[in-house]
Amino acid sequence: MPIVSFQSKLCVVCFLVGSTALGVAGQQAAATGEPLSIRTVDLPKANLRQQCRYRLEAQGGINPLKWRVSGGSLPPGVDLSEEGTISGTPTQAGTFRFTVTVSDSGKPPYERKQDLLLQVVTPLLADWSSYPTIRGQQVVGKIKVSNQTENDFDLTLIILAINEVGRATAVGYQHLTMKQGADNLQIPFAENLPPGAYDLNVDVVAEVPSTGAIYRARLVTTKKLQVREGP
Repeated sequence: MPIVSFQSKLCVVCFLVGSTALGVAGQQAAATGEPLSIRTVDLPKANLRQQCRYRLEAQGGINPLKWRVSGGSLPPGVDLSEEGTISGTPTQAGTFRFTVTVSDSGKPPYERKQDLLLQVVTPLLADWSSYPTIRGQQVVGKIKVSNQTENDFDLTLIILAINEVGRATAVGYQHLTMKQGADNLQIPFAENLPPGAYDLNVDVVAEVPSTGAIYRARLVTTKKLQVREGP
């Protein structure tokens, strides 16, 4: 009968215990995976009353990951799904600050947080820079236009003076390229008019050639502009 020393048996036990410990450690390391982190730190602008969709990005952790808003608030009409998609149609312009939290499927789960900002803008803004007035037989004024998107506009502006019987007289026309982010572009106008009482209508149309999106803005005077007979 072979003789096995107690020391040999002890070495075998130590080897088995060591192997088991290494296996458990390896399984735990595999379950832990790469440390969880959030890669999304900025969001593009969203346009008022237009569909938006942004995918939040994270890496590491144990899948599946779950997202939630844990502070602040998204714009009205916009939500964050558990899968990490911000989507919806914003119904209010402004700057919205919020915090998102992503959790992995570890036991216990690991979490990461990130502060984000979503700016909802009105793509095309138009307003009076100088309200229309009558100087002698001439109507004069100035309009300011802003492009709050991240795209260039193919911009068309038409100004009409409409008298009391509905007759329209062209006062101004502009067709130009408006660069992304252009703020308060000044467009003056001046035109002689026959005697009468006039409403002034301004129509601004902006098209984004790359996407085919079209935005419109309209201005109308609040009181009649009186052009009187000359001396």
